[in-house]
Amino acid sequence: MLVLQDIDKYYSSAFSRTFILRNISLEVKEGEFISIMGPSGSGKSTLLNIIGMLEEPSSGEYFFLDKPVHKIKEKERTQLHKNFIGFVFQSYHLIDELTVYENIETPLLYQDVKSSERKAMVADILDRFNIVGKKDLFPHQLSGGQQQLVGIARAVIAAPKLILADEPTGNLNSKQGEEIMELFQRLNQEGTTIIQVTHSEKNATYGTRIINLLDGRLEKEPASLV
Repeated sequence: MLVLQDIDKYYSSAFSRTFILRNISLEVKEGEFISIMGPSGSGKSTLLNIIGMLEEPSSGEYFFLDKPVHKIKEKERTQLHKNFIGFVFQSYHLIDELTVYENIETPLLYQDVKSSERKAMVADILDRFNIVGKKDLFPHQLSGGQQQLVGIARAVIAAPKLILADEPTGNLNSKQGEEIMELFQRLNQEGTTIIQVTHSEKNATYGTRIINLLDGRLEKEPASLV
């Protein structure tokens, strides 16, 4: 599905470069569930943002669905991101002024999905996530777990090939966190590729492979969990 080759990310000052990522080479196959682990400041979120095309690497090559992301124009990158990638954030990133229904519908508006189709798709995902009764509420009226559920529903409504999750249970209690991880596991079993950044060893074990980052480098060969 995606290949990173010799990816560096650095910031230049007058006399030096500060490296966030160094020499990252990684292949992710369709259907994998990968956990990226490492201490704070190790480059985990930066790596996730590069994979999600929210940031550009300083050097190296990135191929996504056989397209050379490092060479294509920003407009084409944006289309790839919108059509194939769903993002789930630790802080939910829901739009406060929109209802649950409207938040979930947003990605479909960007993709110009027809109104009748949108209604059917949102109704289906509300039912699937068991949040039909919350559809007219606003984010501030929901618990943290419910907000994250809406964030995931929004991420998956357009059936992305890849879900990127940055500390998806970081603001949740342990029970809510388990429910979210079990939901990811089900989505993965249904065929969605997932890459998550996590500090939690327990959450990491829901995946099929663990990648360890230390000081911006892959610490060792990925460990298989299956």
